[in-house]
Amino acid sequence: MKRHIMPILLLLTISLPAAAQDRPDFKIRRAEKPPAIDGVLDDAAWHAAKPLPTGDWLSYDPLYGEKQAQRTEVRSTYDDRYLYFSFYCFDTEPDKIRTTIARRDNVFNDDWVGLSLDSGGNGQTSYHLMVNPSGIQMDALNTSSSGERWEADLVWDSGGRVTEDGYTVEIRVPLQSIRFKGGDNVRMGILFWRRISRLGVSAAWPDIPPGQWVFNRHAHLLFDHVKQPPLIEVLPSATYSINQTRGPAGTWNVSTGKSDVGLSAKYGITSSVTLDATINPDFSQVESDAFQVQVNQRFPVFFSEKRPFFMEGMGLFNLAGGDSGDGNMLASVHTRRIVNPFWGSKLTGSAGKATFGLLSASDESPQDIGNRGAPVDGKNKLFTIARAIYGIGESNYAGGIVSDTEHAGRYNRVGGSDVSLRFKKGHQMNAMVLSSTTSVRNAPSAGSDGIAGQFSYSFNSRPFSFASQTEHYDKGFQMDTAFYNRTGFTSNWTYAEHSRYPKDKKSWIKRYTVFYWNKAGRDRLQRESEAFHLFGFRTNLTRQGFFRIDRGFGHEPWAGRKFKSDNFRVQGGIQVTRWLNLNGNFNRGWGIYYDPVHPFQGRNRSARINVTFQPNSRFNQNVSFNKVSFNRASDGSRVYDVRILNSRSTYQFNKHFFLRAIGQYDSSRRRVLTDFLASYELVPGSVMHAGYGSLIEKPDGRPGGYQSVSRGLFFKVSYLHRF
Repeated sequence: MKRHIMPILLLLTISLPAAAQDRPDFKIRRAEKPPAIDGVLDDAAWHAAKPLPTGDWLSYDPLYGEKQAQRTEVRSTYDDRYLYFSFYCFDTEPDKIRTTIARRDNVFNDDWVGLSLDSGGNGQTSYHLMVNPSGIQMDALNTSSSGERWEADLVWDSGGRVTEDGYTVEIRVPLQSIRFKGGDNVRMGILFWRRISRLGVSAAWPDIPPGQWVFNRHAHLLFDHVKQPPLIEVLPSATYSINQTRGPAGTWNVSTGKSDVGLSAKYGITSSVTLDATINPDFSQVESDAFQVQVNQRFPVFFSEKRPFFMEGMGLFNLAGGDSGDGNMLASVHTRRIVNPFWGSKLTGSAGKATFGLLSASDESPQDIGNRGAPVDGKNKLFTIARAIYGIGESNYAGGIVSDTEHAGRYNRVGGSDVSLRFKKGHQMNAMVLSSTTSVRNAPSAGSDGIAGQFSYSFNSRPFSFASQTEHYDKGFQMDTAFYNRTGFTSNWTYAEHSRYPKDKKSWIKRYTVFYWNKAGRDRLQRESEAFHLFGFRTNLTRQGFFRIDRGFGHEPWAGRKFKSDNFRVQGGIQVTRWLNLNGNFNRGWGIYYDPVHPFQGRNRSARINVTFQPNSRFNQNVSFNKVSFNRASDGSRVYDVRILNSRSTYQFNKHFFLRAIGQYDSSRRRVLTDFLASYELVPGSVMHAGYGSLIEKPDGRPGGYQSVSRGLFFKVSYLHRF
């Protein structure tokens, strides 16, 4: 590189918290006969496994330190293939338990219970597994660098059922699904949590004080001898689609069909090192991107990764503070930049306190950065990303990253380091620095070098929270693997809040908070300063309710000019009954019409209302309405007025099979999108999908009403096999 990559950030002499000595060790007894995972706790294995002496469970969300009145009993056992956990969740009002038959990761509003399992015992990675009273799963991979990531779906089993005095849940975790160092006297971190829906309060054991997270609070499971079975799995897949468009004369053109097959595989080199590989993977988008209004946007819209090969283990590749969503860089490795990979490989693992990953892929349909046109047509783009972190106690680490992309004579190379530290009680510091160099063959002027950096500090306690972050991006910084909004600026934001808690425990108000946020900086591309100040109030209520109101004042530079950005916002939501949830927001204020040549000041107004109706445990109806308008400030004339209506209907026959219908009306584009899907998922990876979609439009300036202009069918099947 033309610039030297800055060395790993110097660690100041600070007091890092030692591993807590008061968290107990639980000696787990081996099961003579495995329990059936059916939600009924009558197996001999559960009678032999004594309840873990967890004591009082304390709330952590939305308030800390309140003793959970409902008792929870936990047991655990294991054998040569699985870890087992059972929960008996007692409830004095069992008729108020909320549970649904829904898709995976879609039962947050229900009652649920679960665990955080640090299988490696190094305070860097944990598996979060939660189950509702109907046995429906939620899971996430939690890392010290990126927190909870809900994209990856693990292979595990669960069962649950409502009883006369609460509900029971069983969890079975295959040893092939987790990473740990096997042998004698294996030690794993463990934390349990439970949410009571009608109260809107989550509790944990051990407790989670403000400013701390699971890695700082894990108790420990001890196993005499446990070893990971050999991990070999294959995932073949096949897709077939039929598409048809309407011709200019109003008749349908001849339909076109496309078929594709692919193969992915996973091999456990050791119990803690895994190799993934894929050839021509099936990346058909069965799941639609989350809806976002896309009109008059200054920055690109971010959509999460949903493709299985890339999702698993991706938390390792995130940078401290840089992937939190609070700054300019939303993802240092955003694998949706790899649009259409022909092949890919991923090596991930750990050795002692070190964790590492190496990702490579060849993209057949890469983005043409720099608009070079013909010279890059038909040329694949090679992505190579290496990442390593070294643990410094619970949740603390220092890491490094290197990325390289090569595409038809152009390369982009980035190297950097990051550090994340929690020191003393409630204090945390994150920092990262990146250096990039970009070069284009036969076009020296198209190349550039640049530095990017970020530093943040936060403090959290029960009544007070404070956070501050400073960012700097050179004009010439580029990182092809990342998703970031802009370059050529330096800015700082600071946030502070003070919370109070009513003394009356029966009050429908659980917490109320006043807060202040400000941002100031210099945009060197726009050659102007930027500033914004926000004052607000919010409150947390029972029934998962919340209300927020805030007022902001500031200015934003664009096209070399300053524009007002004052606004006013109100938002709120509540679970009205077990089967009705309402939420919405309203915004108004000054805005900018982001024309690069002739921008102008205007007044914007937006509103959203979202209704989720669930009359029984299997049917879910969600309807949302969004309205966005913008008027020119000089004369009040309407620039645009967008109204979008979304409807999603889902019927879940059981935990494996569902039918879904989506409809979306967009007034600005005069179009209606429809999408119908039938889906059966045995386990993550073993799925069958059949879908139909259409686009209905009303042509501008033409007589007649709406008509279908395109339609298509698709079929997908894949099967995960473990040897």
